[in-house]
Amino acid sequence: MKQVKRNTHLDHKTKGDIEAEISEAIIKFEREYMGRGPEGARTYIMDDLVIVRLRGVLTPAERQLAKSEGSGQGRTLIKQVRMELLEKARPLLEALVQDITGQTVRSLHTDISTVTGERIIVFSLTGSFILPSG
Repeated sequence: MKQVKRNTHLDHKTKGDIEAEISEAIIKFEREYMGRGPEGARTYIMDDLVIVRLRGVLTPAERQLAKSEGSGQGRTLIKQVRMELLEKARPLLEALVQDITGQTVRSLHTDISTVTGERIIVFSLTGSFILPSG
């Protein structure tokens, strides 16, 4: 049976408040750690998952590299570099989500599209939590 934990320190915040707070924190992280923020971010909390969708994350140089013809090495290189950077920052991201949600992060999964310039980050939490809608 899944653990359901009521976060009393979040009682004054709605689900929408927490989602917005996570989006803002991820944008700030991207700007400070990656050197450039996304054009937009949206966070969705569902049960024990936090899903962050970032739009416009590729730099102009990465967009040019992604367009390069050939074997797709440019796209592969972008994905590898972005994945490695995120792996190095994993403790920071996990702490950020834990501080906002009050839940420990069990795992983090991510992918980036070199076609659309979107990145998806999924945080799996140790337990579900209940927040008012909003």
